[in-house]
Amino acid sequence: MTEQVAFVTGAGSGIGRAIAHQLAQAGTVAVADLRLDAAQETVAEVLRAGGKAIAVHCDVTDLASVEQARDEVLAACGFVNVLVNNAGWDKVELFLDSTPDTWDRILRINLLGPMHTCKVLLPTLIEQGGGRVVNIASDAGRVGSTGEAVYSAAKGGVIAFTKTLARELARYQINVNCVAPGPADTPLFAEIGTYNPGIKRALEKSIPLRRLARPEDIAGAVAYFVSKEASYVTGQTLSVSGGLTMV
Repeated sequence: MTEQVAFVTGAGSGIGRAIAHQLAQAGTVAVADLRLDAAQETVAEVLRAGGKAIAVHCDVTDLASVEQARDEVLAACGFVNVLVNNAGWDKVELFLDSTPDTWDRILRINLLGPMHTCKVLLPTLIEQGGGRVVNIASDAGRVGSTGEAVYSAAKGGVIAFTKTLARELARYQINVNCVAPGPADTPLFAEIGTYNPGIKRALEKSIPLRRLARPEDIAGAVAYFVSKEASYVTGQTLSVSGGLTMV
């Protein structure tokens, strides 16, 4: 993969922004985000660092929006051969306290979102003769997490979806893998902390490496799956959790 154009969802902040910076070292990054202004901020940072990037509006819950974003990227870059499904959202609360509206939002962003982008962009990767897909799941999808029942279900679905796509797409030389972060120091985590005070301190005590993941930690794992060193790796889930989970 001497030329790389990576389509990264939710790249306007947090983990997605770190992934965009990391992948811009190897090619062009399409920074896709629901908030176009945030995507443009990421692009500005990448350009200042000497990389190449473009910003596109993309609502992963809306198939038509994903199609429009794809068309814009293809018009600007000519092709896409890397897809990183990073966009996500969560609300931490006990399941019996949650509501169907929250379930719907969590499932649409975290599970249907990757399905939408894969449905729209995988034909492009096939046309290019191969490529890489990296889905960002969560260790909550592997071992469960109190207060994240629906999120855990969605991310568990992403892990299963990854494995099945890896089997179906291997014939096209498309590797599909999954990164499962543990708790990470991101704007979303900060939002959770506003209504769940003390959660950061409690988690840091539980994590063997005694800190939350940094966005760059996750980006490094994504970069591995996209690299030529991972050309014979597909259908795998890599936990990046500081040792919080060991499965």
